[in-house]
Amino acid sequence: MSSEDSKGLSYRDAGVDIEAGEALVKRIAPGARATHRSGVIGGLGGFGGLFDLRATGYRDPILVSGTDGVGTKLMLAIETGLHDTIGIDLVAMCVNDVVVQGAEPLFFLDYFATGALAVDIAARVVDGIARGCREAGCALLGGETAEMPGMYGAGHYDLAGFCVGAVERERLLDGSKVRDGDVLLALASSGVHSNGYSLVRAILARGGHRLDEPFGDRTLGAALLEPTRLYVKPLLTALASCEIHALAHITGGGLTENIPRVIPDGLAVSIDLSRMPLPPLFTWLREAGGVAESEMLKTFNCGVGMVVVTPPAAVATVTRVLEEAGESVREIGRVIAGGTGVSYSGALA
Repeated sequence: MSSEDSKGLSYRDAGVDIEAGEALVKRIAPGARATHRSGVIGGLGGFGGLFDLRATGYRDPILVSGTDGVGTKLMLAIETGLHDTIGIDLVAMCVNDVVVQGAEPLFFLDYFATGALAVDIAARVVDGIARGCREAGCALLGGETAEMPGMYGAGHYDLAGFCVGAVERERLLDGSKVRDGDVLLALASSGVHSNGYSLVRAILARGGHRLDEPFGDRTLGAALLEPTRLYVKPLLTALASCEIHALAHITGGGLTENIPRVIPDGLAVSIDLSRMPLPPLFTWLREAGGVAESEMLKTFNCGVGMVVVTPPAAVATVTRVLEEAGESVREIGRVIAGGTGVSYSGALA
């Protein structure tokens, strides 16, 4: 070895550990393989993931794509050290957006970025992603792990996800079938899901609350990190056998902003808040932060993670199918002629 070689900088000296990246790939490979489904070609390690759409049996498919992150919920995972379910959140935020178009999620890609790669933490995150993919029935086809010294603070990381699904052209949900008199069915959320966490963190800071303080039979941090519910399989079952006119994923913007996205011009929505009992965690957030009802409804899901729009004659069947699939279903409102947006009656309680 020359003296020049012994004095020269290496990539490791610059803060990037190639060996750690290789160790991570070996750790996550079994979880990714467990998400295998029809259409997948090859495995991890190539420059691009391969998927054969024809092998899935679609005749005239429309591709539906979605990309998302989990916002500042990541800060709570980092602060508590609870990294095992944040990957489920990432998958859910993407696949729940895809299924509302009537599409079956086919494959998923993830992006994990950090300043210095901690293999154990990254593996726990990606294992959560794999769990989410298995529950949604889509393949974890690949991803990117980026180690960028100086970009992120010590122990911090960021996540993004990308999902592609498919739906037969004639079964695409675009809101055009929604009619005056259609019924709104609410599917219960599992918690705050992955939106509104900047307000959550402000509430925590304002009241001096700790994430390790008790909340029911667990800690406040664990309650706030409850992973986003995956609605894919129950909704695909219902879509295959029931008349459903539209679906709305209740994410950032809450009920107020998300339901109008699937309602045609000339129609509006009326919701009876007395039919939406507020879960304890949302009651705590409202009281701890002094959050106004209107702010709750346009920031948080308030216990409703998905809304199904269906004609009155189909309500009983849709409810039965979804409940048999494990969902909690509640009728909360109707589509009405004239006006725009969402109007509310009653009060959150």
